[in-house]
Amino acid sequence: MGRTQSEPNIVFWTFDPCNDSIGGRSGGQWETAMALKKTRRFDWEHLLAEMSYGKTVQESKPKRYIYRQGDPADSVFFLQQGKVKHSVTSKQGREAIVAVLDVGDFFGEGCLAGQPLRMATATAMTHCTLVRIEKPAMERMLHERHGVSELFVTHLLSRNIRYEEDLVDQLFNSSELRLARILLLLSHFGKESRAEKVLPKISQESLAQMVGTTRSRISHFMNKFKKLGFIYYNGGLTVHRGLLSVVLHD
Repeated sequence: MGRTQSEPNIVFWTFDPCNDSIGGRSGGQWETAMALKKTRRFDWEHLLAEMSYGKTVQESKPKRYIYRQGDPADSVFFLQQGKVKHSVTSKQGREAIVAVLDVGDFFGEGCLAGQPLRMATATAMTHCTLVRIEKPAMERMLHERHGVSELFVTHLLSRNIRYEEDLVDQLFNSSELRLARILLLLSHFGKESRAEKVLPKISQESLAQMVGTTRSRISHFMNKFKKLGFIYYNGGLTVHRGLLSVVLHD
């Protein structure tokens, strides 16, 4: 089903490497992304634990702001537990979710490139544990420890690859296919091809903001996926491996 003229152009950035057929990765890109995913959590947890200054560990309840669009950009965050959404709001008050961040992700690193203000709002979707690293401390660590800076650059390059994949998804794929891909990514659908819960609560309005379409179209597609047995609700939204057929055979 094609895109209608009423659908806004919103790019959804995915931050969780998934099946190479879903993300469009070549074999080499897939292996690199998976290797990074397996090592980055342990490496960063260990490295951040060694920091004796310039960092704080904080907890955030669901729906709490971590920072808001327009706030001073003075720190970088590392997500130890939970899920965080990044959203932007236009001058007309329209909101779009541009990223859903998962365990092991950095965010807010725009401050390292000279960004004076936050370009998006970060909101906890679940209970979150975060490491807040002050900008000077992060800059010093990257400057003094070349191994750390190389790992961080690899992290950013991997994210760039995903940006390109998601832009292609937004430009060339239908709303139905984009929704299917997002559900698979959010459910951590990977090599083991098993169904997993996405979130205890995720609204159709949020999914519409991710896909870049209307809530009514999301409702239509979700009902269709449910009738086909691709998704079901049992204390939370669960995605079945059969949904992959929508992505592969669109």
